[in-house]
Amino acid sequence: MNKPIVVGINGSAGSEAALTWAVERASRDKLPVTAIHAVDDRWMTPDFQYHELIRQAGMELLQNAQASAREQTPDVTVDIELRHGSAGSVLREVSKEASLVVVGGHDKHWMDGGPLTDRALQIVSASEVPAAVIPLKRGSAGRGVVVGVDGSEESLQAVEFAAAEADRTGEELTVVLAFRRPARWVENQMPNSGLAESILEEDRIVLAESIAGLADKYPDLVVHKQLDTNTEPAKALVEAGAEARLLVIGSHGRGGFSRMVLGSTAHAVLLNVPCPTIVTRVHKVKHED
Repeated sequence: MNKPIVVGINGSAGSEAALTWAVERASRDKLPVTAIHAVDDRWMTPDFQYHELIRQAGMELLQNAQASAREQTPDVTVDIELRHGSAGSVLREVSKEASLVVVGGHDKHWMDGGPLTDRALQIVSASEVPAAVIPLKRGSAGRGVVVGVDGSEESLQAVEFAAAEADRTGEELTVVLAFRRPARWVENQMPNSGLAESILEEDRIVLAESIAGLADKYPDLVVHKQLDTNTEPAKALVEAGAEARLLVIGSHGRGGFSRMVLGSTAHAVLLNVPCPTIVTRVHKVKHED
């Protein structure tokens, strides 16, 4: 049975963009779509008078989304579900039976001096399958697939996902590895250490190893390597993805902790989504004791 693409619906322009992207992809991949709206009623008291009104509004929202999706892509089966709880917890639960979770990028707002897209970040962090964040303004259709690498297990899975995606659509794949070299004052303190050259050589090896085997598996795939030695990884990926159809990143990389669900680079990219962006997941094998 083909697992559906699950898309979160909340009535925002962002969720409309997510729905459009989801049904287009579902039509391409011959998959069904499930549109879900989460009614977060945890704050409601038992004597709250408007429970049913809120549920009805949520169902109307889903029915309108379903009608819109069917009009856009009549060949896609679109089901709707009204769930209760936070958006993150609901989509985490439904992601267990999904092939992909899709949400819209939300308008940035300011709190404590920093921009947040809290709901999208919450959902991507909670999802147990790859999750896509769709920017509100997609602009002209981009071309090509971009993937970020850093040698971690997460980034290697992201490369495999991105390569399969690019090969399926006949597009070119750009593999990006970026790092900011040591500050000049550090290099000046160690003039004979060769620190910068060592880092550069190491990352050249990481970049080459990240694409090893792709030529055998995808002989027609054109792969470009991009090594940026003086840019923060998130900034390099956002810039590289500006003209792409799709950006793929791992959930966290070699600089993160295993307990962190979403690493700093992924987090920063999702605050400035340049194009439809998919965050992949690593599925670890459980060993019996």
